[in-house]
Amino acid sequence: MSEASPDVVEMEIEGQPEIIDDSASDASTPAKGRRGKKRGKGRKGDAKPKRKRRGPSISTIIALAILIVGAGIIAYPTFSDWWNSYHQSRAIASYVQAVQETDPAKIEAMLNEAHEYNERLATMPNRFNMSDAEKEEYKRLLDLTGNGVMGYVEINSIDVDYPIYHGMDESVLQIAIGHLEGSSFPVGGETTHAVISGHRGLPSARLFTDIDKLAEGDTFTVTVLNQTVTYEVDQIRIVLPTDLSNLNIYQGEDYCTLITCTPYGINTHRLLVRGHRIDNIIDSDVITAEALQIPRYIAIPAVGIPILFLFLIGALIYSRTTRTPNRELITEALRERVRQENAANAGTTGGASDVMGANDVNGTSGKGATPHSGGGGPDVR
Repeated sequence: MSEASPDVVEMEIEGQPEIIDDSASDASTPAKGRRGKKRGKGRKGDAKPKRKRRGPSISTIIALAILIVGAGIIAYPTFSDWWNSYHQSRAIASYVQAVQETDPAKIEAMLNEAHEYNERLATMPNRFNMSDAEKEEYKRLLDLTGNGVMGYVEINSIDVDYPIYHGMDESVLQIAIGHLEGSSFPVGGETTHAVISGHRGLPSARLFTDIDKLAEGDTFTVTVLNQTVTYEVDQIRIVLPTDLSNLNIYQGEDYCTLITCTPYGINTHRLLVRGHRIDNIIDSDVITAEALQIPRYIAIPAVGIPILFLFLIGALIYSRTTRTPNRELITEALRERVRQENAANAGTTGGASDVMGANDVNGTSGKGATPHSGGGGPDVR
């Protein structure tokens, strides 16, 4: 029986045609010999095709996790400060809107109550140790919106504008500015000394972080209801936390003191920046609901950095999970298919292959060989 025709398979891989010829070079070569020669032809071994990777490896997942954590650590202070500033700006906007929608007569009555409270406070010998009844009265006054906001402070030279809440609870100081109980309400007037306090160095909000940059002659404003008072810095002190002598109320004076912790990150002392009241500056900026915007230098990194990292992570995962098999894997798979087809063709030839194998064992040579018997018998031509 004649030998099967050569199996030739052509496949284009990455734009380059490749021809795999699985036929034997000599038609008289036995089937086993042909397959053996084919295995050794064009490669060093008969390695199995590599399995296609179905997903990212453990090392990739760990690297991505480290990348995400690092990006979060870097972006957290900026993003949290932006987030806090955004909410505090909305709190101020809501307060301004509430004041605008309130009857002017009610506003005037609330301011009068605050002035009367300040007059009584100046005569109290132990004003920083308030009774429960005095604390209840304190919390009730100037609480227009019912959430504890009495007004807001602006320090234009260091870009600060935060709402002022009643009291100095830690929950307040973590997000905004607190008013010291026992000090005058910041509505101005002779013989008053208002004290407002804020943290510095928090990772989640700037608050009073930069008030150490203030110098004598700088100004800041405090707005309560529809009234704005302006103060000019005239004294800067560093004292122990227990030293309250610089917070005294002086006859005929109208003071407001800003307090924060110092040194930065150590907080063993208190930085006191005092200002005396001056006339409001003409044409000074007044905060309105429309003017409250987050600075771009905070908003852009806070929003852009997380989006950029998410995009890079998604691109990396996509590229690793959708990677196509390489040239070697395709070629090896194709060769394996050719081997299987040849094996099937060899099985259909039946006894022809067996006869060829028997002749090979009995010493029959390839094409053109002459069979002979032992003892020098006659040649058959």
